[in-house]
Amino acid sequence: MSGFGHGRGAIVTGASRGIGAAIARRLAAEGFGVTVGFGSDAGAAHSVVAEIRGRGGDAVAVEGDVTREEDVARLFDEAAARFGGLDVLINNAGVMSPMPLARLDGAAFDRLMAVNVRGVVNGCRQACARLRDGGRIVNLSTSVLAMAPAGYGPYCASKAAVEALTRCLAKELAARSITVNAVAPGPTETDLLTAANGADRLEGYARMTPLGRLGQPDDIAGVAAFLAGPEASWVTGQVIRANGGMA
Repeated sequence: MSGFGHGRGAIVTGASRGIGAAIARRLAAEGFGVTVGFGSDAGAAHSVVAEIRGRGGDAVAVEGDVTREEDVARLFDEAAARFGGLDVLINNAGVMSPMPLARLDGAAFDRLMAVNVRGVVNGCRQACARLRDGGRIVNLSTSVLAMAPAGYGPYCASKAAVEALTRCLAKELAARSITVNAVAPGPTETDLLTAANGADRLEGYARMTPLGRLGQPDDIAGVAAFLAGPEASWVTGQVIRANGGMA
């Protein structure tokens, strides 16, 4: 453990697998007490906690739906009680599904916006009241936003909202030295990506990156850990596109 997070508490939403789990593991390795937020996969979330504890870290799994204000408030309550205070929020929970506008499913669209936008708003609202001065908020966006591929209009719209919220909130919290940034991963090899794309499209994504490969969750976790750490104290209101060199 490097120890820069010693005595500090972090919440990572959607942390039972993929990028969220990698971020939770990385923050724990840096000394943070980590709350592994999850929506439904309790087994996977508790496996992440067990792995962190097995490596000498401290973590707890807390179930909750990020679209529900009361669930997010309880997540913060349990995290603060466990770790004695909170310093970092990683808004990672999200959903991705292709939705051509001509065939838009209203219920699916509402769910997409509820998780990707309202979920971030709910987390940020709690963080405004609960993070200690000098804290960190990191929101997850996407490099798909710049690509604007056909069929991803609603998803891109949800992440454009996240980036706008990030920039505005950074100014609102600056007086308390709380930084607010976003990470915009490129195509990263997670269940979320593979469920939404076929093998041919995944291969195409890899070829589109100058580095010639899909990202891995640990690639994104390293960027999130930097933004959560002391060396990023002069970085706020930014979107870091961790995408292997994609435009």
